[in-house]
Amino acid sequence: QVQLVESGGGSVQAGGSLRLSCVVSNYIYSSVCVAWFRQSPTKGREGVAAFYLRGGSATYAESVKDRFTISRDNATATVYLQMNNLKPEDSAMYYCAAENGARWCLLRVPDFRSWGRGTQVTVSS
Repeated sequence: QVQLVESGGGSVQAGGSLRLSCVVSNYIYSSVCVAWFRQSPTKGREGVAAFYLRGGSATYAESVKDRFTISRDNATATVYLQMNNLKPEDSAMYYCAAENGARWCLLRVPDFRSWGRGTQVTVSS
């Protein structure tokens, strides 16, 4: 299974920015799909952004489009989530997830068997 370690969470005021990092290991470069999910006490786990590590376009949740950007540094096998114009409703535990050999790279929780431990993001108004 893919191993994932997240970092970069923290507390920020509304309108601020944070960048989350996810170091990926034990993956198959040609087929691994990597995604960010989040979960808050009031909501279930929801997808935020996903893409294939090899390249191609990304998929975003409607609630974060034009504010969040998923990107990669293949040299260090790190996936980033740049979060701008943060809102209080973005507060959640953010998880990195991955799946080798994914036929589709979508924001569906059951599609992913590998998960990181999460990093907390708190946005105050």
